[in-house]
Amino acid sequence: LFADCRRKQARNFEAYLSTHRARIVNYGLYQAEQLCSIGSGAVESAVKQIGRRLQISGARWNTASVNAMLSLRCAYLNGQLAS
Repeated sequence: LFADCRRKQARNFEAYLSTHRARIVNYGLYQAEQLCSIGSGAVESAVKQIGRRLQISGARWNTASVNAMLSLRCAYLNGQLAS
């Protein structure tokens, strides 16, 4: 891994990894255990869908109502709405 690096660069990288260990995602584990999707495709698709819905003909939105609708949609998708 460090064959082409200078010793100082390798030490700096090692220090970075040690410092940020808790924030570094173990993608191999997530994929092996099928814990969740690690790609951004689902999020990007959802953003496009929301954007299309906000731009339908005749619709008028303000920031407060968009935020309220997004909160409701997230609650629904997370199973947090009471029946």
